[in-house]
Amino acid sequence: MSDNDVVLKPKTTTKPKLDRPKLYKIILVNDDYTPREFVIMVLKAVFRMSEETGYRVMMTAHKLGTCVVMVCARDIAETKAQEAIDLAKSAGFPLMFTTEPEE
Repeated sequence: MSDNDVVLKPKTTTKPKLDRPKLYKIILVNDDYTPREFVIMVLKAVFRMSEETGYRVMMTAHKLGTCVVMVCARDIAETKAQEAIDLAKSAGFPLMFTTEPEE
């Protein structure tokens, strides 16, 4: 080897390990004023549920007080919950959806 030779070592690349985003639950809160048919309509329109699935979610919230509607990323959960609340407010109903981190 001469003095001008350069020895190259292969670079080791490390991929940073990405954590999965924290998931959030969208929760339907029961109230005594919003008609059942309207709740089902909101579940179908905002959360893309079938009539039967919307009915089951609505009845679970009716019987237990709350029901988890969907689990997804935080920004999606907050957007969908707000969209459903806004739809209910525009129709004059106090329908409520909340979001909270999944444990």
